[in-house]
Amino acid sequence: MSSAAPLPELTVVHVRVSDPRVEPLLRELGDEYTTRYGKDAHAELARYPDEEFTAPYGGVLLLLLEHGRAVAGGAFRRYDPTTAELKRIWTHSAHRRRGLARRVVAQLEREAATRGYRRIFLTTGPRQPEARGLYLATGYTPLFATDADPESIGPLPFEKHLPAPARTGKAVDL
Repeated sequence: MSSAAPLPELTVVHVRVSDPRVEPLLRELGDEYTTRYGKDAHAELARYPDEEFTAPYGGVLLLLLEHGRAVAGGAFRRYDPTTAELKRIWTHSAHRRRGLARRVVAQLEREAATRGYRRIFLTTGPRQPEARGLYLATGYTPLFATDADPESIGPLPFEKHLPAPARTGKAVDL
């Protein structure tokens, strides 16, 4: 019998950027980017209109809630008709090393597939080795020379092809 405490239940919610539960995560993300890159990153985080992360426009913003509080989140937006672009994958600093970012990425992949996307594209910064490791560990293909100095590349692009939709198993006459 294990003495480990049970994992708390996480709830996935779809929200708009303007949802007050999003603000603390984006603020902390902006603060961390500012520290890592030496320039204010908050304007970059606000660059895309809220609508790009909503269903009618092909995007999604989701949060993982634990006891009603946002502990992680992420989004995708339409990149092209068959490609979703991941944005703002983030885990609150008090909740890291629990696999939450992997859960966010997996949920975003499922959401993208249900919306008909066949590919996911993303970029991450050269000073974000944790993000680079996450994407490599979750099956993303780097679109850059992995042995090059990340600082010489700039934003590091990745892609992942999503599986084709499951067939219904019904025969179709052609």
